[in-house]
Amino acid sequence: MTFQSAQSYLLGLINENASRRMPNRLDRIYAFLEALGNPQNAYPTIHIAGTSGKGSTATMIAAALQASGKRTGLHTKPHLTSVTERARVDGIAIPEEAFGDLIGEMQTAVDAISFEHGRPTYYETLLALAFLWFARSGVEVAVIEAGVGGTLDGTNVLRPQVSVITNVAVDHTDILGDTVEEIARDKAGIAKHGIPLVSSVRHQGARRMIEIACADAGAPFISVVDTATIEPRSGERYGQSFAVVTPKDRYEISLPVLGSFQQENAATAIRALEQLGPDLRPTREQIEAGLARTVIPGRMEFFPSHPGVVFDIAHNPDKAAHLARALGETFPDRRFLFVMAIGESKDAAQVIQPFLALRGSFTFTTFSTAGRTSSRPQRLASITDELGGWGRAITDPVEAFSIARRNAEADDIIVITGSTFVVAELRAWWMTNVQSNSNV
Repeated sequence: MTFQSAQSYLLGLINENASRRMPNRLDRIYAFLEALGNPQNAYPTIHIAGTSGKGSTATMIAAALQASGKRTGLHTKPHLTSVTERARVDGIAIPEEAFGDLIGEMQTAVDAISFEHGRPTYYETLLALAFLWFARSGVEVAVIEAGVGGTLDGTNVLRPQVSVITNVAVDHTDILGDTVEEIARDKAGIAKHGIPLVSSVRHQGARRMIEIACADAGAPFISVVDTATIEPRSGERYGQSFAVVTPKDRYEISLPVLGSFQQENAATAIRALEQLGPDLRPTREQIEAGLARTVIPGRMEFFPSHPGVVFDIAHNPDKAAHLARALGETFPDRRFLFVMAIGESKDAAQVIQPFLALRGSFTFTTFSTAGRTSSRPQRLASITDELGGWGRAITDPVEAFSIARRNAEADDIIVITGSTFVVAELRAWWMTNVQSNSNV
């Protein structure tokens, strides 16, 4: 199967089965992986769930493992520019030709289970492909980010070396529950007997739910908040320097990504790595080296041009609050020009609200991708006006970005944020049309 045919097949799955979480649906992913030979059992894994921060934490863990010399698989979602990013080995995405070949090969397993379980969904198919690619690539360890929740997420077939829950906030309420406690209970479903669970959750009710789930499962609970101390430093212009002190060691970290919240993600990654056995656990020096080389496209990614440009995916209120805080800390007294698109299913007012405390304006736009719908930019502008801000609507995202650039002064910061899809589209445009000229 060609890569283009594989993409068409996957897009068809989005429309075919919009409901990927149904009661007792782990039976389908179990059956699918069984038909593929259970590739997820061919290597040790680290399993990471959470409302936000899980992708960054997973990337940091993978970077440290790679720095230790381990051949490392990394599965995160959503992808930014290509679906091939769902299966990376030592930072390199699966080649398009191999991607198409694997999707074609997997059809035999799809046919074998479809009568009893239905066809695997888009998400399940990409997850299984990652597991299979990692096995074929001979990885020595794989870092796997959960999708939505934990209990019935397809990744919960794993029996990892360590489990991680980064944080818990209100998101995906149509699936996980209406309260932080209900959402925490679902995410805590990844707890397994004898496997340590590391968490940076601060919300007391959510933490209590996770502690109860760990006790019931017989999983040791390790709180990052209780067992790691972060000592910030100054001096990094476009990154950050800090120390992380744990009961086991002291780490001097230079992290080339913005946002103080990433310090807690780094501490979480370190505490998770410390739980690994001696055959997998990187040394302090290897962890420091790995984190120093961490690259997270589209996550507080800053290009110091004139005006400066930040790309950050902030599609829920928790991510938006983290981004707003990071912008204020990193660029004090600067003016911000936000270019945003927000998914129709999101609480737009709650996503926009955190940014109103910053000095700036909003240009709302759209994204176009199969199976997903963006809110009308005119509606987002009206919401912003009602909240006391100012926004305009420009349907075409490249035009919206271009207008923001023309209206910006040299010291201003343009922030491309909201949906993954608009960040991906405009980042690709920027890298091709502006950043490649390097004199901008």
